Order: sequence, then structure tokens, then C-alpha cells
Amino acid sequence: MTYGGDVSRGHYLFGQLAFVRKGTLKLLDGVTEDNADRIPDGFRNTIRWQYGHIYVVQERFAFQYIGLPQQLPAGFKERYEYGTSPLTTTATDAVPTLQELEWMLNEQQERIYEALANRLQEKLVPYTTSTGITLSTPEQFLSLSLYHEGLQHD
Repeated sequence: MTYGGDVSRGHYLFGQLAFVRKGTLKLLDGVTEDNADRIPDGFRNTIRWQYGHIYVVQERFAFQYIGLPQQLPAGFKERYEYGTSPLTTTATDAVPTLQELEWMLNEQQERIYEALANRLQEKLVPYTTSTGITLSTPEQFLSLSLYHEGLQHD
């Protein structure tokens, strides 16, 4: 399903998205369900939260601002959106397994390509992030999502 960085599908950005996502998913190798829910000293989130957060933010950046429907399972926004934490979540829906998260993250890449391959330069209502960056095209939103996802690798 994921096109593994094949830039022949068009814009270089889709190859970068696939490359970063492949690295993100590689970090799951060897993580158990138990380990995925531990909060390391000095942190406020778990590995499972990080992966759910990557999904939610990418979903918002790829689909919400261009007016396309997001595919957010029940409780995902409350559990994984910016500012949430496993320590403070109010979501009561089932927590996704690592396998479910992996599938969702792979499938998301294909949906992004299908929805935005010919719309990257479309002008949107400008959105200014909490860090002061103003985004006004799907290309800009997806480019920033690369940085965001890379931050989660630390």
C-alpha cells in the first residue's frame, strides 16, 4: 500500500512523506504493547501516544484545512491531539493496538496521495501555527508535518 518513497508518483513531497513514515514505523520494531504504554522519566507521553499523535496531526494537516473529511476513530482527537497526554485524557474509547496504529499510519499515506496529488498548490485560508508559522497550501501543511513527525523520533 505505501509506495516506499517512489518519487515517480509526482511531487517530491510524497517521497519524503513515505521516507519519514517508514522511519517512524521502523522505530516500532521490538516495542511490546506493555512498553508502548510506559511513560519514561522526564516525559509526559507514551510511545503509543506518540504514534496516535502523529496520525492525528497528519490527518488534520492533510485533510481538515483543505475541507476534506478526516478519518479519526472515536476518541482519537481527545486522546492524541496537541495538548493531550495519557495522564490527562478524558477519552473512554478503546485504545488502539500497535498493529492497528501501524496499519492506520500506512493507510494514511495512500489517502494523502490520492486526495492531494493534484492539489498541493491550492490556496487555503491561511493558518498560523502555535510557533508563528503561517501555512496556506497543502504543500506547506505537509512540509511542516514532516518536521513534526521527525520531532517524534527523539
